[in-house]
Amino acid sequence: MSGEMNESPADLSQAGSVVDKAIEYMMGRNLSSLAIASALLGGAMALLARSMSDEAIIGVLNNAIGSVRSGELRENEGHNGG
Repeated sequence: MSGEMNESPADLSQAGSVVDKAIEYMMGRNLSSLAIASALLGGAMALLARSMSDEAIIGVLNNAIGSVRSGELRENEGHNGG
């Protein structure tokens, strides 16, 4: 695992802003939410694979599954965390 897992809040905020703009752009091009989310997830998975072990990626995915099951994603609807 690399040191990238400890990014600063400013870096996370900037990355979140860029992703928000990319989503806005794609929505403006009338792409479906599923197509946008699938592309973003695929890109995120490829990026994680460059710097994390398969087991670490599975841990990230399990955390995401836990967030879905707990309702946390619905509580934060409209906010991407960035």
